[in-house]
Amino acid sequence: MDELRELYQQVILDHNKNPKNFGKIKPANRTAEGYNPLCGDRIDLYLQVEDDVIKDISFQGAGCAISKASTSVMTTMLKGKSTAEAEQLFRKFQKLITGNSEAVDPEEMGKLAIFAGVREFPLRVKCAGLAWHTMLAALKNENTAVSTE
Repeated sequence: MDELRELYQQVILDHNKNPKNFGKIKPANRTAEGYNPLCGDRIDLYLQVEDDVIKDISFQGAGCAISKASTSVMTTMLKGKSTAEAEQLFRKFQKLITGNSEAVDPEEMGKLAIFAGVREFPLRVKCAGLAWHTMLAALKNENTAVSTE
């Protein structure tokens, strides 16, 4: 358990300090913005989707370390995935962070498995999940901002 906690801290700190896919991609044909009023997290998510495949994905914004790290890891995991695979990964990630992880294989989740620990902190679940809800809104071309409220 200590090894997982240490890995969790390392991944969070690394992705917070050096986020992957940070910045605005051009052209982005799907975008969405997300906001977590409890923590102050704000993100803008940009996707380039072609033939139902996420060819490119990036984000801009600011927030707590968990939110930024979750968004960074998410972008690395979704690049090259189909929209159906992205939606399936969203559902698995939600189960993982909300405590319904008995049906989720940690090995299948890759780096995302380290976020399982946020379920012990209900307010942090919203931080970790913000990017994922924002990604779904972008895939569906919803024009309203995503809020964790």
